[in-house]
Amino acid sequence: MYWYYLLAVVVIGIDQLTKWIIVKNMELYEQITVIKDFFYITSHRNTGAAWGILEGQMIFFYIITVVVIIGVVYYMQKFGKDSILLAVSLSLILGGAIGNFIDRLFRQEVVDFLDFIIFGYDFPIFNVADSALTVGVILVLIATFLDEKRKGKTAK
Repeated sequence: MYWYYLLAVVVIGIDQLTKWIIVKNMELYEQITVIKDFFYITSHRNTGAAWGILEGQMIFFYIITVVVIIGVVYYMQKFGKDSILLAVSLSLILGGAIGNFIDRLFRQEVVDFLDFIIFGYDFPIFNVADSALTVGVILVLIATFLDEKRKGKTAK
């Protein structure tokens, strides 16, 4: 059960390491082309949530993140042992939430740097923590769907 927490720590470590590399080696708004017209490393900062919403609302983010962390740990303890997929999902969410929380706490902003242009759309710049959160939420939805499907089959 505790290896799920180790997965969250690995996510936090990768997230913080990549952000540190960006902060130490790139000027703000500097851009490195990885794949022209598709993928760039762009040094960016965000004081809000996804797509810059709720910009500058740090106290709100502190409170919400603490609530999310408590909820995720509770669900990991209560249901994680019953479903590997759910436990991995929650580990990714936990690692992502803490990764961005560390930025907000110590920098008062989140370091973003993964910059994609998808079919001509310049997708909002994000980071490893954001990726872990997104994948974690998608996997929670899949785990929930599979659990409901399994319960439906056993109820018949």
